[in-house]
Amino acid sequence: MPSVDEELVSLSEYYFSILYTVIMANINPDLQKERQNGTFEVEKLTNVLDGDKFVTDRRRYVESLALNEKELTDGPDYNFMSRKERYVNSLRKAVHFLKCCNKYNFENPADVYMFERTAFPNEVSPIGLHSAMFIPTLRGQGTKEQIEKWVPLAENHQIIGTYVQTELGHGTFIRGLETTATYDPKTEEFILNSPTLTSTKWWPGGLGKTCNYAVVMALLYTDGKNYGMHPFIVQLRSLDTHEALPGLAIGDIGPKFGYDTIDNGFLRFNHYRIPRMNMLMKSAQVLEDGTYIKSTKNDKSSYGAMVFIRSVMIFGVAARGLAQACTIAIRYSAVRRQSELKKSQPEPQILDYQTQQYKLFPLLASAYAMWFTGLQIRDLYFTVNYDIQQGDTERLPELHALSSGLKSITTSMASWGIERCRLACGGHGYSAASGLPKIYVNVSPACTYEGENTVMLLQCARYLMKAYDAAKNGQKLSGSVDYLSERISLRSSITSEFSLASLVDAYKHRAARMTKEASERLGRLQACGNDPEDAWNLNSVVLTKVAEAHCHYYMVLVFESIVESVEDDGVKEVLKQLCQLFALFGIHENLGDFIQDGFLSNEQMVLVKQKELSLLSDIRRNAVLLVDAFDISDHLLGSILGRFDGNVYENLFEWAKTSPLNKPEVQESYVKYLWPLLNQNKSKL
Repeated sequence: MPSVDEELVSLSEYYFSILYTVIMANINPDLQKERQNGTFEVEKLTNVLDGDKFVTDRRRYVESLALNEKELTDGPDYNFMSRKERYVNSLRKAVHFLKCCNKYNFENPADVYMFERTAFPNEVSPIGLHSAMFIPTLRGQGTKEQIEKWVPLAENHQIIGTYVQTELGHGTFIRGLETTATYDPKTEEFILNSPTLTSTKWWPGGLGKTCNYAVVMALLYTDGKNYGMHPFIVQLRSLDTHEALPGLAIGDIGPKFGYDTIDNGFLRFNHYRIPRMNMLMKSAQVLEDGTYIKSTKNDKSSYGAMVFIRSVMIFGVAARGLAQACTIAIRYSAVRRQSELKKSQPEPQILDYQTQQYKLFPLLASAYAMWFTGLQIRDLYFTVNYDIQQGDTERLPELHALSSGLKSITTSMASWGIERCRLACGGHGYSAASGLPKIYVNVSPACTYEGENTVMLLQCARYLMKAYDAAKNGQKLSGSVDYLSERISLRSSITSEFSLASLVDAYKHRAARMTKEASERLGRLQACGNDPEDAWNLNSVVLTKVAEAHCHYYMVLVFESIVESVEDDGVKEVLKQLCQLFALFGIHENLGDFIQDGFLSNEQMVLVKQKELSLLSDIRRNAVLLVDAFDISDHLLGSILGRFDGNVYENLFEWAKTSPLNKPEVQESYVKYLWPLLNQNKSKL
């Protein structure tokens, strides 16, 4: 009798074999040819991207469950909805999503994540922060008694919560937040207040219309003393009428660049009272008489939760966003024919133009690098989190630095890359039908939320400066900064073979040299009389470059390790080409860093440029298969230009015909405005 896993694999393979057969029967000839001429098996690369074959099968199975839920997949076209309609439709799907979670009884959080991603393609659920931030904060910051009281209510959705921290005047700088929570021992209550306009809470998702509870970060005052930022659980709306409670001004902040399906909100407190026990007291507590007691335990749970969100963003936002954009642009470039290379010859696929390849293939290589790095950081998080549970927090600072720096560099690269993919699609890339505008506006905000990118780089740099000082004092370093205590190569070992080891060594040299120089410059600035804070600020541009170099090195190192671990020769070869292109493109774009101290010779620079161009031709043959390997369904992609079957033009035309502006009732505008204009001078003719 087959096991549950065997049945799962069988069902998944059956479902996708049927789907593939239907699609292949009506596929664009250009795409058909691209797929026939590849040099590797797409399925094997997909397994590498997922982690292994079982994960691929499980993911496809969970996605098929979501795709079979008509409440999640049917409905009006997102592009033709108003913002209000988008919010309401997303809330409808969110409620059905919760019913599905109960129906399928997912035990693995990864299943829930994959199901939700399919239910909300390139969207955000209005209640997403309930499970992503609200419940984890209750668990991480609450006492045993508080967890027993609040978590069941949240998990059963008797209350819907969000996480409220950012204010109108401050975001990343938490110590600058102004909302106060002043303890009143007479009533054993905290009085929450927004003392200034800039203390208005601003941006929390789900706050505007959806949530009735929130974890609110506020400055704790007791006995006339400020004890800093602490978390409080606060009821926002009536559980009967959903109206805002007295003492609160609450609402939606209005249209944004994207994220139309979520109600980011504002919140002001007017001496709003909550019970003393609504302060989450795992790390600190206030007694009935107002005495403040700090926990003696070194609790890092809130720190870890913040790191987790940033770790998830590297893969779930940056890597997947750029992978989607590359899928659209490369498939479309294989279908689109334009201009001529040779007179009297058919118009070539635009993917045959070297300039188009140079626009897209380094981005494809970057998407792979981000993908593998994101999975690596996710795994590192789980390892470090386990250590934390055992009382070992030694590697948490390293993980915090890595996740901060990589969150910055990958989201910036993805945002820039998605826009470049859109431009590479020409005029049709400007259409919402391409799917690219929606992907861009959902990825671009990641450059500022959960930590503004420049600030994140400086946090990473601070760790690097401490690590370098430790290495300089003779300490043997480990982990991602082990190279700072090694003797680095003075000259590059790059040859025309471009071994991956030589490329890793180049990035290691760059990161180590720049870290050393930044540390020395910091010392000189202080020696000139600048205090440490001013010296840091005067060195901050250099420090951001140091953090970028460190993170770039880490990405090349991870990519190289993945390539070396692959057993299939065909997959190994195409991944090696992508890894080489990612590294060489980075050298070319930052050439000054690699030649500044003579590390790269003139001859090696010429080799770098030549190899970079030759790799474009190598990758060209497999380009479509390389984006197919991401295994992003048409539903998740949401793009007519990037359809798996490549039937772009007929579907663009059919999509355009569904525009509400093409409905007969729009003629009312003609009668009301155009007809009078057109006829105003007829009597004079």
